[in-house]
Amino acid sequence: MNAAPSSHGIDATLAAALKPYLESCRLLIAVSGGPDSTALMHAAARFGAVHPIQVATVDHRLRTEGHAEALSVGLAAKSLGLSHHILTWDGDKPHRGIQAAARDARYTLLAECADRIGADTILTGHTADDQAETVLMRVLAGSGPAGLAGMRRERVLAPGLRLARPFLLIPKAELIAYCAAHGLAPAYDPSNVDDRFARARLRRLMPDLAAGGLSPERLRRLAARMARDEDALRDAARATFTALRITADVVILDARPLAALPDAILLRVVGLALHEAGGGGALRLERLERLVFDDLRPALAAGATMRRTLRGILVDLKAEGVLSFRPAPARRSPS
Repeated sequence: MNAAPSSHGIDATLAAALKPYLESCRLLIAVSGGPDSTALMHAAARFGAVHPIQVATVDHRLRTEGHAEALSVGLAAKSLGLSHHILTWDGDKPHRGIQAAARDARYTLLAECADRIGADTILTGHTADDQAETVLMRVLAGSGPAGLAGMRRERVLAPGLRLARPFLLIPKAELIAYCAAHGLAPAYDPSNVDDRFARARLRRLMPDLAAGGLSPERLRRLAARMARDEDALRDAARATFTALRITADVVILDARPLAALPDAILLRVVGLALHEAGGGGALRLERLERLVFDDLRPALAAGATMRRTLRGILVDLKAEGVLSFRPAPARRSPS
């Protein structure tokens, strides 16, 4: 059995993870009050930052205890000398997909708060356990390499604003131990063990999966490998897209070389083109695959024309070898 990490060892691990952000960034730390984000806030305050740190808690208005928990985080932040903001998700809540909707609302509120206070980096307390659970959920959803790469340590959230997860390689147990070592009393969200939610059900299965060989460490290793491969494929697709683009103002590609591209690159080139043309929302992999493999590739091989619409974008392949991506015209209402 592995020995529990020492307090000094945990401090050193957290300090190393936070160092790049504390030394240069204007930080907004997202703190729910749970052990992960509580450890994040406390450690960041202890180790000190070049710029003043601010804290935000999102009250999703989904639980009656949520507001009291946000106030409790505010008191803890004040005791550490940190400014605190309570961000409220108002309005009607969806009956289905509530956790995904809450996540989207949370990041929107955090980005708006960061813009108001001049922060350039939002820190969250996601851990290695969260990464393993995310990868497992995406395995079950049939995701491709981009999904199986899991959460990235950093990503752009808005122009001039990035989201960073400094503890993404640190097990949750170490953050719980940090809280215990420093006398912190985090809150525990009952939704984390509520079987109505897929993540909670999978979390309960993790010990049995680990006993069968599918351990959290293997899932995290899978995420790292997929991230490496996805980055290479994305870069290759971006270079190909740039090389084949004919015009700068609208998205028109020289289609003739597309037929020779490997499936993985062709798929990503078309995805980039749809995004550049203004295709809104998340693009489901299955729909992109149907467009590329069922429609576009056969048309390219036959030298035929093709017109399809996906995500509000008209994809138009001309016989002369030009592939354009433009916003689809509005449908005429019946007279």
